[in-house]
Amino acid sequence: MVTRREALGQGTGFLKAGQRDNARLDAEVLLRYLLGISRTELYRDLDEDLPALVLSLYRELLSRRAAGEPLQYLTGQREFMGLDFLVTPAVLIPRPETEIVVETALELARNGLYPADRGEGRGRSLTLVDMGTGSGAIAVSLARFLPGARVYGVDISGAALAVAWENARRHGVADRITLCCGDFFAPLASLDLFSRVDLLVSNPPYIPGEDLAHLPREVREFEPRQALDGGREGLDFYRRLAAGAPAFLRPGGWIVLEVGQGQAAAVQELLEAAGCFSSFRVVPDLAGIPRVVAAVRKEEEQGAAANS
Repeated sequence: MVTRREALGQGTGFLKAGQRDNARLDAEVLLRYLLGISRTELYRDLDEDLPALVLSLYRELLSRRAAGEPLQYLTGQREFMGLDFLVTPAVLIPRPETEIVVETALELARNGLYPADRGEGRGRSLTLVDMGTGSGAIAVSLARFLPGARVYGVDISGAALAVAWENARRHGVADRITLCCGDFFAPLASLDLFSRVDLLVSNPPYIPGEDLAHLPREVREFEPRQALDGGREGLDFYRRLAAGAPAFLRPGGWIVLEVGQGQAAAVQELLEAAGCFSSFRVVPDLAGIPRVVAAVRKEEEQGAAANS
């Protein structure tokens, strides 16, 4: 028999030989995942024998990890905003920087979406849209932290929406999230959400096409390309968002976008060129890199946008 200690040592050595970073941590996470135990429980009982089936499954997962498959796909788990999300190869793995999108949106929802001159009280239910929802990490987090809000998640991938639905169910917000399969704003038009959205958020594909080949292997070969490829300059989806969002945002509503490194100025220019946005905000990540661009829908452009 092989003990947990021995299996952990073998797993660490195997991943190190495969030149995987964080070999010890990955080996530990995979073993705890298969055993369904905490880190404390693992180290408390390191000399306990490992069942033969668990050992076989462990070695299989180690081989897949050594080949570059992301740890999150192997375990089907990713923490985001303090919540545990299901992830599969059908969806992009949520990143810590995307939490800044959620935090910015939450701040706006709590403090900046109730213009005094419109007489709208804080008890009014908010309407939020997450474009390209993927795993639903953004949409579910917003619904979880904004009780009473109605959230729409849009994605072109039915497989991604299946993951988002499970995450909505898992976190008890399925009754307040509507998931829509379709291309960009078409589902919103079919729901007649013109000038009714308070907050539109998106983490769109923003990797320039020519840079895809240079991404780390576990991203390039395992995460969905359509969630990464932003076109030649990485700005294709921002152009569509800038052009289409004004028709659905209410006057005084906000658009909140995650951007890639070095893209903040270009994305702001696209929004400015649309002629419907003002009060721009650029929010940096913990490394000081501009990560979020937000803007408010101008009051006076309501009629023109709704008729476009």
